[in-house]
Amino acid sequence: MAILSEINLYPIKSCAGMSLRSATLTSAGLMKEQIYDREWMVVDDAGAALTQREHPRMALIVPRLKADTLELRAPGMLRLEIELGLPDPELAPQRTVQVWDDQVLAYDCDATTAAWFSNFLGLPCRLVRFHANATRAVSQKWTQGVAATTMFSDGYPMLVAGSASLADLNGKLVQAGRQAIPMNRFRPNLVLDGIEAFEEDYAEDFRVGGAVLKPVKPCPRCPMPSIDQATGEFGPDPLDIMAGYRAKPEVDGALCFGMNSILLEGDGQELRVGQEIDVNLAF
Repeated sequence: MAILSEINLYPIKSCAGMSLRSATLTSAGLMKEQIYDREWMVVDDAGAALTQREHPRMALIVPRLKADTLELRAPGMLRLEIELGLPDPELAPQRTVQVWDDQVLAYDCDATTAAWFSNFLGLPCRLVRFHANATRAVSQKWTQGVAATTMFSDGYPMLVAGSASLADLNGKLVQAGRQAIPMNRFRPNLVLDGIEAFEEDYAEDFRVGGAVLKPVKPCPRCPMPSIDQATGEFGPDPLDIMAGYRAKPEVDGALCFGMNSILLEGDGQELRVGQEIDVNLAF
């Protein structure tokens, strides 16, 4: 029996995550105290998403959930408080932003917030929030026609990975004279103990309580796993080791770690670290 060992929610795309003891499953991703995974995003003047791929210091922007605000901390910066209450969708400033191939309606956060992010990252940028009236559909090419939505994630509402998969990779890194890396390099939402290395690749579904999660697409990895999430600096890249055994022909030979997943049943169900999860294999 698999055990849910980690729950991670990333309020702001490409910034640090929050390690949680519990969270709520929704069709758009994990949610905690009305904060959704990747509900906020940093954009440039043109409205295009900024990520750690080009701006690794984003890893140092650390969120903390408070009673009515999301508190942000970063080295050398005063703390920033973001109101959690949703703006009036008819009156609040809004703009259309770009995340990969999708154009999405978003709330434009205030000038003080924009100045905070601009000062820390060293370029003009703004923080935006997923609009209450917006919908962003995932590609049904991978969901076998099942309709699903996400917010500002790269493409799917949840990423599931097994701890044994990381242990397998770390064993190969150590054999090559390299340092082991932590799971936060891969930024999964849910981490499972008690399954074999990369068994998540072959799951038909994950069942917990009355919820059913469906893995739909292997997660191709960009250079982000080479970024030390504690320092915001590029370090040794594990992709050269992964190249020997993690290329997936179904995604054009991309090197993959973790499975992008959608929620089929159980919208609103609570997840807790330590819960048992049934992993049903697809063969």
